[in-house]
Amino acid sequence: MRTSVLEEVGGWDPYNVTEDADLGLRLTRFGYRTATITLPTFEDAPETLSDWLPQRTRWLKGWMQTWLVHMRHPVQLVREIGPRSFVIAQILSAGFVVSAMLHPILLLAGIYLMLEMAFTTPVSGWSVVLLTIDMLNLVCGYTSFLALGWQTLPKAQRRGFWRIVLFTPPYWFLMSAAAWRSLFQIYRRPHHWEKTRHFRTKVQ
Repeated sequence: MRTSVLEEVGGWDPYNVTEDADLGLRLTRFGYRTATITLPTFEDAPETLSDWLPQRTRWLKGWMQTWLVHMRHPVQLVREIGPRSFVIAQILSAGFVVSAMLHPILLLAGIYLMLEMAFTTPVSGWSVVLLTIDMLNLVCGYTSFLALGWQTLPKAQRRGFWRIVLFTPPYWFLMSAAAWRSLFQIYRRPHHWEKTRHFRTKVQ
């Protein structure tokens, strides 16, 4: 990270709890390009729900903060980063948070509609339409999530990938809990930083 560039774009935002997301977007607005380092991190991931939930809450809250800050002037944002990057920014920030919030509603609505269609004669046309939209959203969401996971996993770790497939719906219920929790926090405690406990650091 070049210090001169960091100073040019305003430095780290001390009030954003996902400051790297904000900084990445700000660098793009100033005409710079960023990339992800391909080397692995040796920091341990959360292993318990009590550690995982606050971390995901913090990340989602930070993406909300980033979206709210940069969308103060959306037309200017489009001019500075271009339409393509603008759409990607919407998907990665607001889109991800909203999809996490809506997940349980979509899943439960799909189950209800299927049960209704199984025990109701004749089947309502609106029920068919709503179920189709609902299932398309769920299938596309799960598929994109699993495809991304498959691509990023080393070959040695892909053997147990079927477990990830089975646990995707419960995982997204937990993501939804984190999203709703982050919405509450951004209203009541917008700059509260929930630190993630780390029990070991692997050093080579």
